[in-house]
Amino acid sequence: MNSQQKVAIITGASQGIGEALVKAYRDRGYNVVATSRSIKQKSDTGVHAVAGDIAKAETAERVVREAIERFGRIDALVNNAGVFVAKPFVDFTQEDFDLNFGVNISGFFHITQRAAKVMLQQGSGHIVNITTSLVNQPIAGVPAALASLTKGGLNSVTQELAIEFAKTGVRVNAVSPGIIKTPMHAPETHEAMSALHPVGRMGEIGDIVDAVIYLEGAQFVTGEILHVDGGQNAGRW
Repeated sequence: MNSQQKVAIITGASQGIGEALVKAYRDRGYNVVATSRSIKQKSDTGVHAVAGDIAKAETAERVVREAIERFGRIDALVNNAGVFVAKPFVDFTQEDFDLNFGVNISGFFHITQRAAKVMLQQGSGHIVNITTSLVNQPIAGVPAALASLTKGGLNSVTQELAIEFAKTGVRVNAVSPGIIKTPMHAPETHEAMSALHPVGRMGEIGDIVDAVIYLEGAQFVTGEILHVDGGQNAGRW
C-alpha cells in the first residue's frame, strides 16, 4: 500500500461516464475504488472494484472501508451514480420515487458522509456531484419532476457543504450535464436529443470527464455548479 499516492472513489463506475472517469483518474496517477451494482474486478491493481447497491448504507461502508484498507487514504469522491426517469408528474409510481431517492439521494448521502470523515481527518479532499441542468432549465416535453427533486437537492447540498467545509481543505463542486451520449441512450434517439441543446448536439462522455478533472485541479474553486450542457442553462432557445 502506497499511502502517498492519491485515491479516488467513483460511483456508477461500470460503464459510460463512470468507466471513463476511472480511466481518467488512473491516467493521472490515482488509485481508484470503483463501485456499481455489476462491476467486475479488473486486472489493474490500481483499481479496486466493489460491487453493491449504492443506495444502501452497507455498500458505502464497504467502499470506504476497503479504500482505506487497500490504499490508505481518500482524496476524491465522484458521485456519478444516478437514475433519471422522465414521465408526467402524476404518472410517477412509488417504485419510481423509491428508486430516484434511493440512488440519487441516499446514494449520495451514505458514501459522501463516510468519505468526508476521512477527508476531514486528512485535511484535504474533493467531492464532485453529477447533477443535471434540467434542475435550472426545465424543458417542455421532458417532464422530470423527480430529477428536479433529487438532483436539485444535490445542487443545494454542493453549495452548503462547500461553505461548511471551506476552511478544512475539503472542496465540494458539481458538474451539471445536458444529455450525454452514453450507452443508456439508443442511437435512434440521438437526433431528437441533440435538438434539446442550443448547440444542436448531445454531449460526449469526454466533455463530462474533462469538467470533473478540471475541478479536481482547480484548488481555488469550491461550491461551483459547472454546467456542461451545450448552452441549456443559458436560457430558452
